[in-house]
Formats: sequence, structure tokens, C-alpha cells
Amino acid sequence: MSVKADPGCLFCRIVSGEIPCERLYEDDHILAFADVNPQAPFHGLVIPKEHLATLDEFDDAQARLAGRLMLVAKELAAERGLRGYRVAMNVNREGGQVIFHAHLHVLGGRQMKGSLG
Repeated sequence: MSVKADPGCLFCRIVSGEIPCERLYEDDHILAFADVNPQAPFHGLVIPKEHLATLDEFDDAQARLAGRLMLVAKELAAERGLRGYRVAMNVNREGGQVIFHAHLHVLGGRQMKGSLG
């Protein structure tokens, strides 16, 4: 399957297999892998295989993909027996995004500090 990719994007290079990762889940549209700089005992990243730089690039055509990203995050947490976990997406530099390929962080295995809402 051919997907839109950015050859300079770290996550696109992971999707292509050019850069190895600890794959946690994969289907035709989504890849999940372990974060190399974990912020919790479990820290997975869930990404679309298609290069979408930020959440701002999603539109109605990616609505199903956006929903699947969330469901994969839930499945990763369930597989690890996490009773509580955090799912977060940083958007744009001002929102803390460092790698410009949309991705969800799934964190668990310890008490999460602070409240987001």
C-alpha cells in the first residue's frame, strides 16, 4: 500500500522500515511503537502511516482514521492491563509538538500527575 510520505520525516522513515522501532501494533493505516524516550513505564506512540504533519491537517476525509488512532490507543492500554492511562496529542510548536507527523502519546503504568481538564 502506498501512502503519502515525507522523506525527511523521522516517523515516515520509521513507517517505511528505514529506521527500526519496537512495533506494538500495525495495520494498513496505523503504526504504534514504543517511544525511545519514555515518560512513563509504558509510553507508546500511535501514528497514521500517511504523513499528516499536525492535527490541523485532518479533515472529514480523515475522520475514520482519527477515530482508529484513538481506538488503537485504547487497545494498547488494554493489552498492557493499564487501568488508567493518558492519551495526548501535541499540536504545533506552541502546543509542544516536536516531530511534525501527527501522533498520539499513550502513557501509563504510573499515576499521572496533573489534570488536563
